[in-house]
Amino acid sequence: MYNYHFIIEYDGTGYSGWQKQKKVKTIQDSIEKVLKRILREKINVIGSGRTDRGVHASAQSAHFITKKKIKSLHKFLSSINFFLRDKQISVLEIKKKKISFHSRFDAKMRTYTYLIVNRKSRPILHKDRAWHISKKLNFQSLKKACRLLKGKKDFTTFRSSSCNAKSPIRTINKAKVIKKDDMIKFIFESKSFLQHQVRSMVGCIKYVGEGKWSNKKFKSIIDSKKRSFCAPPAPPEGLYLTRVDY
Repeated sequence: MYNYHFIIEYDGTGYSGWQKQKKVKTIQDSIEKVLKRILREKINVIGSGRTDRGVHASAQSAHFITKKKIKSLHKFLSSINFFLRDKQISVLEIKKKKISFHSRFDAKMRTYTYLIVNRKSRPILHKDRAWHISKKLNFQSLKKACRLLKGKKDFTTFRSSSCNAKSPIRTINKAKVIKKDDMIKFIFESKSFLQHQVRSMVGCIKYVGEGKWSNKKFKSIIDSKKRSFCAPPAPPEGLYLTRVDY
């Protein structure tokens, strides 16, 4: 048996997320079908995380185990991308790993990026790839709100009702926001995130940036540990899985 790890880029628009499901199009299923066609055996692709419907990735990490040794990884990479060419999915690199390697359980850190286009005019180049907010956001307020999310906390406020994680305790190692012209970029780093956590946090930070909430109120909402107090989550099209460290 041979274990192979690869990095994948995809546009999640039109997909029902990463995880394979019946009667809907998913990233995992699309890749598995291509691998089965090439390797002529049933393949199970394990991702580092299950991105939701409409969420993108510039560096999703995944692995698969096969009975066959791949003689040329360069040729194999070309073959995968040939069959994926019309699916808005691209495999960026592939490496052979120890049989014990697991893309999900061995991950030490995950980085998600969220993009907002903050201007009056609707975006064309970032259509379905960023959240368009026409009302001007206060950048200094966004920065202060981000700082409140750093550290080890109970993030129940930002946890989806369908989240099956055993604990709502997570440690956010990085929570920062960058602005360039009309593009606002949020960057969050943690070993793992709760379902919908990043989108829920961004939705709340947006309320602070609009002046609907003060930072004091935002902190009280974090501390409340009540999902009902959370602002509406940011839409999926602005969210990207951008890095997985091992």
